Amino acid sequence: MAHDALRRKLIHTTQEMARLGLNIGTAGNASVRAGTGYLITPTGMDYAGLRPADITAMDFEGRATGRRAPSSEWPFHGDILKARAEFGAVLHAHPPHATALACLGKSIPAFHYMVAVAGGADIRCAAYATFGSRALSRHALAALKGRTACLLANHGMIACAADLDAALALAVEVENLARQYLLALSAGRPKILPKREMEKVVKLFKNYGRQPDRAAGRKKTRRGKT
Repeated sequence: MAHDALRRKLIHTTQEMARLGLNIGTAGNASVRAGTGYLITPTGMDYAGLRPADITAMDFEGRATGRRAPSSEWPFHGDILKARAEFGAVLHAHPPHATALACLGKSIPAFHYMVAVAGGADIRCAAYATFGSRALSRHALAALKGRTACLLANHGMIACAADLDAALALAVEVENLARQYLLALSAGRPKILPKREMEKVVKLFKNYGRQPDRAAGRKKTRRGKT
């Protein structure tokens, strides 16, 4: 089966989303870039029982291949991957705290510097549209401009990254930020960091977590001595 390893990785990621409390039951969906198209989870199936053959392959014209119908949210998965070449994976989830904020129509402002993990000074909340619609896809793309994550009004959240592991880590971080923001709101009015500070943090995050290749450096030094 073409892209079998990616299919298995996609299934593992959706099962991790459930284990981490980002989704319950058959809620949410996920996709990963594969060749000239992408793979996406099927509609209405429990992640625990998914098999590689259940994953649907799609092209960017909306044509599906496989024995299962794709997630009803395939329009925004395809549109995001088509519009943003830097993304290799898209996760959609209904975690409790992010969804609670989305149901209030609230974006997540710069109440904490970690908000910059999504690429900017806030995590926007996209306008509401019916699930699976092209309107929702347009709203999601607008909210993701210059960002890697967004909320969806009265719906949930989207997290995007270069690969499935990074997208999952981002989704977990966004849900944690949503929880912290709701806690802060319950106690008062959170202080919002200034735009200049968030611009600085966004720049710092571009190299955050990268470790130097010291082994390569040692090899260069040894070659230089000889």
